[in-house]
Amino acid sequence: MNTLAKRFIHIAAVFALALAPAMSHAADGSQLKPPPGARVAIVMFEDLECPDCARAYPVVWDAAKKHNIPVVLHDFPLQAHPWSFDAAVFARYFDTKSEKLGDDFRGYIFKNQPQIDKSNLRQYADKFANDNKAPIPFVLDSDGQLKAKILADRQMGTQIGLQHTPTIFVVGNGGPATPAVEVEDRTKLDQIIEDMLQKAPAAPTAKKPAAKKAPAKKAAQK
Repeated sequence: MNTLAKRFIHIAAVFALALAPAMSHAADGSQLKPPPGARVAIVMFEDLECPDCARAYPVVWDAAKKHNIPVVLHDFPLQAHPWSFDAAVFARYFDTKSEKLGDDFRGYIFKNQPQIDKSNLRQYADKFANDNKAPIPFVLDSDGQLKAKILADRQMGTQIGLQHTPTIFVVGNGGPATPAVEVEDRTKLDQIIEDMLQKAPAAPTAKKPAAKKAPAKKAAQK
């Protein structure tokens, strides 16, 4: 093999490696379902230190409110981000106070993300806690339950083949008739939700309990 041919093979190999991320398979969201009672939901795997997650967060919530569907958040803190896991623990703590408070904390972290680092994260968390009258214990997550939930989310994300954050799905309640759709272009999120709502079966109407008949009155004895 001459030198020119070897160089061509080397260039081709480098080019193939460069394209590998773009050619990787999309994540498999087939196991993801809407919460009970919901026809369609947005499922988002996020990293609180991820700049693109910060950009996606308000877009996801605006679309959810517009279409009146729930958002299901999963933690996928990347090991390359030094404070994202700790931030997720704080978010899980606020979830225990109320789901809304946890969601608001995530939005607060995303808004302040450029100023946060590992050394001052607790200060930002304490400020949010004090502003919302939900003080954080000095020793947070002493039994490790919050950490376990984050690790379970990250393991699920790994199992379904997540390649990046954020990873956003629109999922329906119709099983094979409504396969999960990964949202690769967020400008198309509204259309994907509308398409899923057309396919998703309507939630069953709760049956009204049958009216009980009043017991027959006995005739008065003379």
